[in-house]
Amino acid sequence: MDADNGSPRGIVVGLVASPGPATELAKALHPGLAGRISALLPGAAWDVRFVSDRLVEPPADLSRLVAAARRRMLDEDWQLTVCLTDLPLQTARRPVVAHVSMTHGVAVLSLPALGPVAVTRRATEAIVRLVAGLLGDNEPDGDEDRRRRRTAIGRRLRELVDREDDDARGFGFVTGVVTGNLRLLLGMLRANRPWRLAMRLSRALVAALAAGVFALVTSDIWRLADNVGAVRLALLAIGSIVAVVATIVIGAGLWERAPERRSREQVILFNVVTLATVVIGVLALYLSLLVLTVIGALLLVPRESFGAAVGHRVGLAGVLGLAWLATSVATVGGALGAGLETDEAVREAAYSYQPDEQLSR
Repeated sequence: MDADNGSPRGIVVGLVASPGPATELAKALHPGLAGRISALLPGAAWDVRFVSDRLVEPPADLSRLVAAARRRMLDEDWQLTVCLTDLPLQTARRPVVAHVSMTHGVAVLSLPALGPVAVTRRATEAIVRLVAGLLGDNEPDGDEDRRRRRTAIGRRLRELVDREDDDARGFGFVTGVVTGNLRLLLGMLRANRPWRLAMRLSRALVAALAAGVFALVTSDIWRLADNVGAVRLALLAIGSIVAVVATIVIGAGLWERAPERRSREQVILFNVVTLATVVIGVLALYLSLLVLTVIGALLLVPRESFGAAVGHRVGLAGVLGLAWLATSVATVGGALGAGLETDEAVREAAYSYQPDEQLSR
């Protein structure tokens, strides 16, 4: 509630429409949108602001469109954004009506997918659903956890409306942002599904597997694994993970800077979620490679040949040490593979643009 007059504090939603039919449709439905959103999501004073902007020139993929919409959102100091585009959207080669990215605070609605009949009504209902989806409600109505999700949405609404302007600088401000929005942050992180990151980066995964196989069958790696201790193996593991994370975040330009001080909190949340997504994804990759290399070392590396290469009998600990070193080498190979990925591929891997299943049906 506003401390001055007791009224609910506002949440600003930007409605960005492509010039042409999308803009005409947005102008027609814009006047009633705030009331429709308030009816579904009470507890905040909703303010819908309309602009006409193509954002990207076609042909453009979804990641570029979402990134452009987010830049406009930060420039305008909106909390959430819905983009109405004349571009067709696809996921797994199937046309999809809409996509939602909680991390970016951006939803995209495809005008061609709405069909030729009752377009204004369907677009209004879709936009209201997408705003709810940006707060975490993107499951079908019949889901058994509906009440629990509604409670979570209420918390996220309060987190959005209770943000205070703060000129504080440095680590203390960052810590306050993270702890004050912890549930929202965790919801954004879960929506990204970071454990699937490596599977979405095909070149990085292939490079990591190739490097791991090379490390397992190379006698120089056998001798190196026999001479390094657990401390250095741990440092190598940390270094390889940091290398992949830095390659993904810096190489693809995932780190965001605040255009204005007023948008610092949104940018900090975005960067924390981005970094956590990539770190968790790379850790999942590392652990998966470790399991595979342990199996490979036990099945493919002859103990006699290993012992002959290092000059003494090799036990289980030696084989596990080789697998650990091979995993770090494979992870560095994954960093090289990630460097070959396009920025769009990395963005699509890092951020899960979830299709709204209810709207698609």
